[in-house]
Parts: sequence; structure tokens; C-alpha cells
Amino acid sequence: MGMEDETRDFLVLIIQTISWILLWMMLNVYVGIYKDYAFFDQRLNWTNYLFYAGSLISLFFLVRFLWRKWKL
Repeated sequence: MGMEDETRDFLVLIIQTISWILLWMMLNVYVGIYKDYAFFDQRLNWTNYLFYAGSLISLFFLVRFLWRKWKL
């Protein structure tokens, strides 16, 4: 008894979506927390602006990519 093709494709799509979101989150945590770009001491630095702008831009492209992937 095998799994139907449509069900398998749907489950693969769900797993891929979760994987892309987790990858985006892990990269942002690594760059933001471990490389110390998400925090500021007394005032915002140019690296903080760059980190937050990059996070928002990459989030936009991730949502757009996933939207197109689910539209099939």
C-alpha cells in the first residue's frame, strides 16, 4: 500500500515550507544574536540598520517565494 501521489506531493510541500521558514529563522538568529547585530548599546549603529533591513527584505522574498510555491 503506497501513498497517493497527490497526498505525497502535498506533504512534501508542507515539509519544504517548514524547512525554508526554519532556515530563514536560524540564519536571522545566527546573524542577529550570535554576531551581535540585533542588539544596540546606547544608540542604533549602521550594522543594526543593515541587519533589520536585511531581515525585512529577506522576509519579503521568503513570503513571495512561498506564496508562488503554494499557488501552483
